[in-house]
Amino acid sequence: MEASTRTRPDLGAELELTVDALAHGGRGVARLEGYVLFVAGAIPGDRVSAVVTKRKRHYGEARALEVLEPSPDRIAPVADHPGAPWQVLAYERQLEIKQEQVDDALRRIGKLDGFELEPIVAAVEQWRYRNKVEFSFGTDEAGTLNCGFHPPGRWDLVAPMDDCLLVSERANAARRQVLDWARAEGLSAHDRRSHEGLLRNLVVREGRRTGELQVRLVTAFGDLDADSLISAVDCDGLFWTRTEDLAETTTGGETDLLAGDATMAEELSGLTFAISPNAFFQTNTEMAERLYGVAREYAALTGFERVYDLFCGIGTIGLSLAPRAGEVWGVEIVEAAVADAIASARANQVTNASFFAGDVRTSMRELVERAGRPDVVVVDPPRSGLSQKIVRRIVEAGPKRVVYVSCNPTTLAPNAAQLTEAGYALRRVRPVDMFPQTPHIECVAVLDRTA
Repeated sequence: MEASTRTRPDLGAELELTVDALAHGGRGVARLEGYVLFVAGAIPGDRVSAVVTKRKRHYGEARALEVLEPSPDRIAPVADHPGAPWQVLAYERQLEIKQEQVDDALRRIGKLDGFELEPIVAAVEQWRYRNKVEFSFGTDEAGTLNCGFHPPGRWDLVAPMDDCLLVSERANAARRQVLDWARAEGLSAHDRRSHEGLLRNLVVREGRRTGELQVRLVTAFGDLDADSLISAVDCDGLFWTRTEDLAETTTGGETDLLAGDATMAEELSGLTFAISPNAFFQTNTEMAERLYGVAREYAALTGFERVYDLFCGIGTIGLSLAPRAGEVWGVEIVEAAVADAIASARANQVTNASFFAGDVRTSMRELVERAGRPDVVVVDPPRSGLSQKIVRRIVEAGPKRVVYVSCNPTTLAPNAAQLTEAGYALRRVRPVDMFPQTPHIECVAVLDRTA
């Protein structure tokens, strides 16, 4: 019998564990007679009491219940905030770990070497840096309606919260205003098992440079007093989304503008962008400028290149590259985001950038036929990375350079490996800390065609 099978702990078992590493995604790694357990809420050097929450053949998952002996690296948390799990690590240590994890992913997962891993770019602000946050509605142990975050491992509860230190005071005030209104109206949180209750999520978005605030209430289908909600919330654009989706998601559904402006203005890299409620925009404005600055540096444009901006969103990267490019062609599957990109190009008087709605997987060949082969391809894919088909389409297009903006080094690594197998060389990688106090890692990589 294998050791991993023989020593597997029972589901729900409470164990004392010593954590010796951090896994990608931020959980601690502990070993029980050779059996690996990923422990939420623990850092290297901690000895914790933990409960087993998942049990598989070769690994399990656990949640720390109590820190019995703290790690030498552990510091006192600033806030009781499940959205900031790494606040128990000094910020310099957070940066070191993120740098190490990017290197580990590229070498261990991608089997890559010969590249230059440049020093991580530290965040401008360690707290109150987010321009967007998605809160959940739910109740605490006493049954009181709250609007905030789920405690670790408790998707049936939402913990009380006075102040969310990841967003500005004004954004947090809007959260409290909606919560106070909901309590006064006697509304309840939606239960995804029984399908009872109305309130699902609250999305608060802020223009860090413009001061504009956009608030979107997400509910199940039902009735509410829209006029009283409008009176209760101080914002520049108020939206109501109704959805039947079983998952906890704020996308999709039917969205109506209740009051104010249909888009929110934000400034980035000297450009002004109009952001609709469902459009993707980097959630840290100040660090997005630095992220895109790295992308511009790596693209090394001379003023004549044809650039493809794949997964372009509302065109932030493409429009920031346009002054140094011959022409920019952006592709994005979300039509509303493409409309925002076109409007922003017009508002910023950018005439050499064109944006189209389409699936990158199926539209690359048509784009090459229409626009010509690219000199540089910039990709900013979702966390899942690029599919093998998209990698093949990029290789077919034959750019001299690929600039890859990644929010997940564990998917960047296999994509970079696929590109190297197809004749590209990974030259440089620079991590950028967009999300202090969390394990999330952004980085930019550049690959050059060698043949």
